[in-house]
Amino acid sequence: EVQLQASGGGLVQAGRSLRLSCAVSGFISDDYLLCWFRQAPGKEREGVSCISSADHTTYYAFSGEGRFTISSTGDLQMNSLKPEDTAVYYCAARSSWFRGIPPPGGMDYWGKGTLVTVSS
Repeated sequence: EVQLQASGGGLVQAGRSLRLSCAVSGFISDDYLLCWFRQAPGKEREGVSCISSADHTTYYAFSGEGRFTISSTGDLQMNSLKPEDTAVYYCAARSSWFRGIPPPGGMDYWGKGTLVTVSS
């Protein structure tokens, strides 16, 4: 059974950094996509970043490009945080190959979210 668990969220001031981790247990596939999504209050869930497990190709949504970095282990380093980054952050995995950030409906496994609150 595949399980994902996001951690590392918290309250941080604007301009500061935060690092989220995603613990993965169970076998997903030989080449899976590990992604981070976020959902702000009253908004739809959106993709933030993904990394391929096989070749570590990374993908970033415009909102996170340049400020967010996903590591080979799936951690999400978030720098220069803004109040608009406030959201529940979820890690998710897709067992089949996909180029880019899939829509939320294209992910196979989800972890429980971790709340990130950025104060101004």
